[in-house]
Parts: sequence; C-alpha cells; structure tokens
Amino acid sequence: MSAVLDSSALLAYFMSERGVDLVTAALSTASLSSVNYAEVVGKLMERGLTSDQARMLVERTGVSIIAYDDEQALRTGELRLVTKEFGLSLADRACLALAERERAFVLTADRQWAALSLDIDIRLIR
Repeated sequence: MSAVLDSSALLAYFMSERGVDLVTAALSTASLSSVNYAEVVGKLMERGLTSDQARMLVERTGVSIIAYDDEQALRTGELRLVTKEFGLSLADRACLALAERERAFVLTADRQWAALSLDIDIRLIR
C-alpha cells in the first residue's frame, strides 16, 4: 500500500526529527499533494533555503507530486465540516482528500488527526 505524506511528515524527514524512520520507509511509494508541496517549500524557505534548493530537496526524496485538481478541491471543501473542530488547514484537508482518493494511508506528525472519524488510514509518525 502506498502512502500520502502530510507536510509535517516530510518536514520531519528533512529535519531528522522523531518519526523519520517511518517516513523513510514509505518514501519509495509515497506521494504528496501539490498543495502540501507548496507548504513544504514555503517552510523550507522560511528556514533559509532558496526555492530551487527546496525543490531539489523534495525531488531527491523520489516522492510523487500529485497535481491538485477540481475533484480534490471539492472533497477538501467537504472535509471542512468534519475537521473544523480539529483546526485542520486547507493543506491538511488536501492531504486527506488525496489519500482517500488513492486509497493510501497518510503519514503525519499532527496528533489531532488521530481523533478524526474518517474512513482513511491515518498513521502518526510520533
């Protein structure tokens, strides 16, 4: 089964944080929503990387970047109602929408996701 990475999981990988082993094990079949890709690039740039450096760093992981389409956008919007009380961002919901569509599990460092009542296999990295 393939994985969809939340931004927090990929950033944990780049920063060698706790849970990096779970992310490393999933990289060969992992995908990333283009919305989460934008979030990761932004966070890496905040840490001093250029956009080209951030792009190359993500490319080196081998993660497939999946373009955000109208189907995912609709599902992301629908997920707002069921995730609102947990404070999930648009990027968080885009990740979930992609995992649901691909029937993949999600890797995240965001603990509040464990409380979600969705038919998605959510795995915390720590």
